[in-house]
Amino acid sequence: MSPEEKPAAAPRSLAEALRVRDDVSLAALLRSRPDLVTPVPTDLTQLATRAGTRASVVRALERLDRFALQTAEALAVAADPAPYGELLRLMAGDEADPAVAAALPRAVALLREQALLWGADDRLRLVRTARELLAPSPQHPSPTGLGPTVREATAGMSPGRIQEILTTVGLSSTHDSVSAVSALGELFTDRKRMAALLAALPGDSQEVLDRLVWGPPYGQVTHDPAAHLRALLDRGLLLPTAPGTVVLPREVALYLRAGRAHRAPEPVPPPVEAAATHRPQVVDATAAGQALAALATVDELLKEWDEGGPTVLRAGGLSVRDLKRTAVALDVSEPVAAFWLELAYAAGLIASDGEADERYAATPAYDEWRELPTGERWARLAAAWLPATRTPGVVGGRDAKDRTLSALGPNLDRSAAPEVRHRVLALLAGLPEGASPGAESVLARLRWERPLRGPQRDRRAPGDDDLRSRLARWTLSEAELLGITGRGALAAPGRALIGAPEPSHPAPEPEGPGDKLPVHHHTPPVPVPAGPAERAAATAHAARLLAPLLPEPLDHVLLQADLTAVAPGPLERELADLLGVLADVESKGGATVYRFTPGSVRRALDAGQTAADLHAFLTRRSRTPVPQPLTYLIDDVARRHGRLRVGAASAYVRCDDDATLDEILADKRAAGLGLRRLAPTVLAAQADPAVLLEGLRAIGFAPAAESAAGDVVIARADSRRTPPRTAPEPVPDGPPAPDDTLLTAAIRAVRAGDLAATTPRKPGPGDGEDGAPGGELPRTGAAETLATMQAAVLTGEALWIGYVNAEGAASQRVIAPIRVEGGFVTAYDHTADEVRTYPLHRVTGVAELADDAR
Repeated sequence: MSPEEKPAAAPRSLAEALRVRDDVSLAALLRSRPDLVTPVPTDLTQLATRAGTRASVVRALERLDRFALQTAEALAVAADPAPYGELLRLMAGDEADPAVAAALPRAVALLREQALLWGADDRLRLVRTARELLAPSPQHPSPTGLGPTVREATAGMSPGRIQEILTTVGLSSTHDSVSAVSALGELFTDRKRMAALLAALPGDSQEVLDRLVWGPPYGQVTHDPAAHLRALLDRGLLLPTAPGTVVLPREVALYLRAGRAHRAPEPVPPPVEAAATHRPQVVDATAAGQALAALATVDELLKEWDEGGPTVLRAGGLSVRDLKRTAVALDVSEPVAAFWLELAYAAGLIASDGEADERYAATPAYDEWRELPTGERWARLAAAWLPATRTPGVVGGRDAKDRTLSALGPNLDRSAAPEVRHRVLALLAGLPEGASPGAESVLARLRWERPLRGPQRDRRAPGDDDLRSRLARWTLSEAELLGITGRGALAAPGRALIGAPEPSHPAPEPEGPGDKLPVHHHTPPVPVPAGPAERAAATAHAARLLAPLLPEPLDHVLLQADLTAVAPGPLERELADLLGVLADVESKGGATVYRFTPGSVRRALDAGQTAADLHAFLTRRSRTPVPQPLTYLIDDVARRHGRLRVGAASAYVRCDDDATLDEILADKRAAGLGLRRLAPTVLAAQADPAVLLEGLRAIGFAPAAESAAGDVVIARADSRRTPPRTAPEPVPDGPPAPDDTLLTAAIRAVRAGDLAATTPRKPGPGDGEDGAPGGELPRTGAAETLATMQAAVLTGEALWIGYVNAEGAASQRVIAPIRVEGGFVTAYDHTADEVRTYPLHRVTGVAELADDAR
């Protein structure tokens, strides 16, 4: 075989395995494990070291799918290193399950890509830290349910006892304990001899083995065990590990399991099946209706807080009482009210005002949001919900210190929420148009993609969802509330929002709520729109798709004789705003019913409207004649409105009609206001103006507030706003995924650093006999450094130098000098892959490269 055909030597470490990877493979590793690139490693050895740290390995294991994790768990109980054939037997069993055999190469490739596994197929090695985390021990049982090997279980056993076991099972005795244990292990892995050994056991002994075979493998025995237990102990089928404790050896368990490390390998993800299917037009129309309702709900919430919302708790957030009041005002349950509050907060529409008596209020961004077209308003809310880490579903629960979690309060962030939301919607996007899946089908798929590790998945009681499952359930309900889905199926605007491709296949005809659509085993991942530009484009596309689905805003209402107005659909902004001030919403739905009351008419007059303005508005905007009772109501309230004037003294009441003031003083209900006459037309009060206004209105009068100049104060609905506030930033789930630019630069730096660290050089003073450097950086005098540099310029050879930058950081570099002058060397830096200039006084030393490195 020629040198060119000689195969590359097998890697002896993870660093060597990474060194032979190409840039595409390294980029895949850094993209899937972003903690490895923060900060950028200096070379591949440091990258391998970082990839083997406990925190990084735990994070990587938590992101494996169930079958890949099962493969890693099987490798942890296999030999180290293990040939691929042994791993295949552990996963597929003696019967060689074809589905497992077909899926295993993908799982092994994934573990290799994640740098959790290295080595050729004949010497597969799990990263040491991963093996320690997954290997069985008495304190941390293996997820496979397997116990220690015979060699491990007999480590503290006396040689005499080992010889007794050999004699009982019919093996030749030996004085060498190592040989004796090996012989016992070989017996337990010999199918024919093990079958004969077990056939000779009493039935009760076999029942004990059946109870221990799938784990946990440990059991308790008395100092004088029963005969059927004694038979197992005498044959080594149970081995003592501590006084009163025995364990089923791994080799015995694998024989009883037919070679399988797992009771139920899951090589294929569970399908996401459609529980019902609808026409896509119905789905989109339903979602559009939900989107309109969502906008109306947020509008109603913010209008409730126009004059200032509830106070902020000292610990932050909304009190339970204020949450209940908000739920009653919105006519929803408290969890749903918490969702709308958190959605408005995530979109930057509400915030605390920062005053001494801190309250929640709308932000200036709310006024800008209200002026947007309807589709863009909805898209802004949906785009704020998708990446938000604040999770309203946990409101009402308890934190780590047993404190109640309040809406808009701290500790609501769950960093996994954005990834779960996007994945749930992606699974819905993988179904045919109009198909809605069952919740349990989605949850089963998510649990396969991100299973709980180890004892956590065994401790989970039926119906007791883990956090990811609860996040998925909340995602399904919140997406429906927001109009991203309709009737449980993903609508076209929701598909655009996550950047999913348009469906290329025809939608199936619905056959009823129980219609089962084709099984989708593999839903291709939908990439999350990465940069701000991509996210903005997806949001704009969603808004464009929603716009034609929305009804045209109406410019009229229908006035009725019972002092109500019916809006048969969504109203134009100007009409809705003024009607919302002039009347109270009585009922909502497909048509909104407004009721006119003296209080609502007075509210419109307080906002600066006159009776003539209101009459003209109703005449212009009503498709039916204005009823006489409504005309009389407006005129009556306007006639009395503003006759009383309330100002600040503490407060005073002024009225040109002294008889009206006499009436107020005579009313017993005004006693609490502390009124006294200062002049025939002026009363002074002990209450402040706001309390005085409300008190007089409660009695039945219609006072108006006035300024220090005597002018009527117009109460505008949008007068209470916080200073400009930014929306809350999502809490990232670990380091952010690196973009392509960072990956390219990081790989380039790592390759260059590795070149400088591994390039051999000629032995110099202070080096060992084998040429190994005696120090971290080469050290030569200034004259020798200059002479070597000048010679390299003439010969074109590369040099290995040590360099200390202005901050004092030292590094090794491989350079090819081009020019030396003025105390500087200009050279092509192989480490940085570019031409650079270095001051010679910062070069610690120089060495020539070895001949085989040139």
